[in-house]
Amino acid sequence: MRRYALATLIVVAMPCIAWPQDTLAILRARWNVPQAPFKIHGDTYYVGTRGLGAILVTSSQGHVLIDGALPEAAPLIANNVRSLGFKLADIKLILNTHVHFDHAGGIAELQRLTGAVVKASASSAEVLRSGAVGRDDPQYGTIPAIAPIADVASYEAGQVQRVGSIALTPHATPGHTPGGTTWSWRSCEAGRCVDIVYADSLNPISAPGYLYSSRTLRPSGQAQLEGSFAIIEKLPCDILLTPHPELSDLFGKLERRERNSSLNPFVQVGACNSYVAAHREKLRQRLVDEQVKQ
Repeated sequence: MRRYALATLIVVAMPCIAWPQDTLAILRARWNVPQAPFKIHGDTYYVGTRGLGAILVTSSQGHVLIDGALPEAAPLIANNVRSLGFKLADIKLILNTHVHFDHAGGIAELQRLTGAVVKASASSAEVLRSGAVGRDDPQYGTIPAIAPIADVASYEAGQVQRVGSIALTPHATPGHTPGGTTWSWRSCEAGRCVDIVYADSLNPISAPGYLYSSRTLRPSGQAQLEGSFAIIEKLPCDILLTPHPELSDLFGKLERRERNSSLNPFVQVGACNSYVAAHREKLRQRLVDEQVKQ
């Protein structure tokens, strides 16, 4: 487990990154370690790799997949869906948190395998169509390109996305990327309904030269993140999921459930607030670093 934490530390703790090729290769290999899929609650399943999240929400009328991890993760995600007993052709909609290569890289292939509609925020949809992040992305110039997707629809924040009985609400949470999206939905099992939040990355990391405190950007990266913090803090949040699963202690909770099946450690009071608090502190430290360097 420790090696996965190290991989994430390299990404989430560094104020600026330049993605050296040897480091990138190490990270990709660690992120792409296979992980057996499992139910989180009710209609919601984890189908991602050990290092990168992908969430399947199911219904009798069709399913929704959120995030596609790396390009090389697409076969692993597809096999995870099948191993749960679901058909790829029943995935009708593919959504995304943010469009960096480690979360959106597999979407093109997963669309090909499923025939699903791909939808994203307006900013993210542009990136998915071109395959490359725009100049307004804090990590512009350092993020590898992904396979472009010709047919991508877009939605507005708050515009509920439905497949059968599934109803997923997108919340605009920019700052890590301009089009970052957090998803929320309600899931029921054995008479117990819970609110699930798949919170997008909030890490204030960037390519060299980008300033979260810049006064020339409208809105600044700082303002975007602070707005995103406020949105996530207000969401009903019984279960927190994250694109990097260790940031919500996903596998620690899974291990605790496996030791005692009568418990559901995924349900955690205050999880979203704790997630925001940790990233608010990262932003504070980032702003201090920017002041020192100017």
